[in-house]
Amino acid sequence: AYAIYRSCQNKAEVVVADEHEAGERALLNLGHTFGHAIENAMGYGVWLHGEAVAAGTMLAADLSHRLGWLSTQEIARMDALFKLAKLPLNAPKLSVERYLYLMQLDKKVAEGQIRLVLQQAIGKAVMTADYDKTMLNQTLQAIA
Repeated sequence: AYAIYRSCQNKAEVVVADEHEAGERALLNLGHTFGHAIENAMGYGVWLHGEAVAAGTMLAADLSHRLGWLSTQEIARMDALFKLAKLPLNAPKLSVERYLYLMQLDKKVAEGQIRLVLQQAIGKAVMTADYDKTMLNQTLQAIA
């Protein structure tokens, strides 16, 4: 219960400081681009929003790892925490093309580029469209 309370406090502080999502607040969207694609593909309500975002966070972590940002140990730590919280680790199997199409619908897309919140380390996120698209395809192919 304390973790949820602190998470809500932290989020509220970030939202108040960045009301228009111009900076740090956007980083709260970790996992959301993938997660919204999952919700859309599966039908809203089939997966809870938090479940879809959790699976999306693991996809973002996989891509971050492929980019050389997250270590194998950090991925294992995230896996363990998500398992402990009974959150899904695996996204549903969809084609790469389907994921990419649905991700293009995300509000963070700018000038046709899918912007993702990725992790340079646990606790250090960045929103970027400047990542290796081949590695994104590899992340999506791994679950297709």
